[in-house]
Amino acid sequence: MQLLIKNVRIVDWSQDLTGDVYINNGKITEIGRGLKKSCSTIEGNGMVLMPSFIDLHVHFREPGYTYKEDIESGSKAAVKGGYTMVNLMANTNPVCSDIKTVKYISEKAKAIGLVDVHQVVSITKNFDGKTLDHLDNLDDSVKIISEDGSDVSDSRVMMEAMIKAKQKDIIVMCHCENKELSGIDTRLAENTMTWRNITLAQYTGCKAHIAHVSTKEALKYVIDAKQSGAKVTCEVTPHHLALNKENCYTVNPPIRVKEDVDYLIKGIKNGYVDAISTDHAPHSSLDKEKGAPGISGIETAFPICYTKLVKEGHINLEKLSEIMSKRPGEIIGCNKGQIKIGYDGDLVLVDLEKKYEINNKEFYSKGKNSPFNGVTVWGKIIKTIKSGEIVYSEN
Repeated sequence: MQLLIKNVRIVDWSQDLTGDVYINNGKITEIGRGLKKSCSTIEGNGMVLMPSFIDLHVHFREPGYTYKEDIESGSKAAVKGGYTMVNLMANTNPVCSDIKTVKYISEKAKAIGLVDVHQVVSITKNFDGKTLDHLDNLDDSVKIISEDGSDVSDSRVMMEAMIKAKQKDIIVMCHCENKELSGIDTRLAENTMTWRNITLAQYTGCKAHIAHVSTKEALKYVIDAKQSGAKVTCEVTPHHLALNKENCYTVNPPIRVKEDVDYLIKGIKNGYVDAISTDHAPHSSLDKEKGAPGISGIETAFPICYTKLVKEGHINLEKLSEIMSKRPGEIIGCNKGQIKIGYDGDLVLVDLEKKYEINNKEFYSKGKNSPFNGVTVWGKIIKTIKSGEIVYSEN
């Protein structure tokens, strides 16, 4: 498979230049100007070519909840949003607590062939809050464990899980919520559990990734840990950046106040936020009416973040590429996220001058649940390329 993309503005975390990119056998082989090859060619016409995006926090709902989403519909939504690598959470039915389920998901995603998938395994077996024996049987294909949608309430169990994770060089992805406090104060629930999880990570020396940070206090704990040398990374979501209490929507953790939003953006600018992750959580309309928290967000993440962060002047496009592609790629350990010789030919062609309204009826995801329906944004995904093959095209 060969592909030449010509006359584009090439942007990743380290560069912003004009030229051509040649992909051969799935890898970026040449970058330059005036390249000539006898192969399929895309005329970029001055549009922007970026590394495809990598999402560390996604729910594709399979197995068990395929009326909300499945691997195929989720994969189609991902490439429409410019993503070619996703990290799938374990809160399926059955809960992903074993290699058998990991292999089922991985093989199905590979057969569909649109995105590369990493399947997370639960921290405790079947989310029972106490059993860790299944972690001893994990092989090298598992890079991350998480109790997403909840948290391990027993601190001793969490500590023991982190010890096992360190031994296997596995990341512990933390959904920071103290359930005992959630009904009293969701902010307190997030902040106290963020502090606990980071403290345990520092004590055990394991790699910890703090999911969907939403409060200024939680991010301060992350910053303190980073400054002390702890192996702690974190993510924020597009909706916690673009929304505040004035335009609230049911998600977990909740949409916060403007002061939190401003602090998260400051954290991005100062280099303390490693990744933007969508927490793509598709629901049926009935489930959403019953109060199910979550946003179908993988198709809208780039335009929301580009409009909020770049168009408003908070960061440049290179920085956005860093936290949507480079750093997530480094965290999950894949050969993607940069436009460099030898990297996977996973790219996205974007029209930054395209202004349009988000229409959830056009989502490829089964989940149409979005607070951004009807919102005007900039930045349209024109084509998504995986290993030199076009896997999504607007036309």
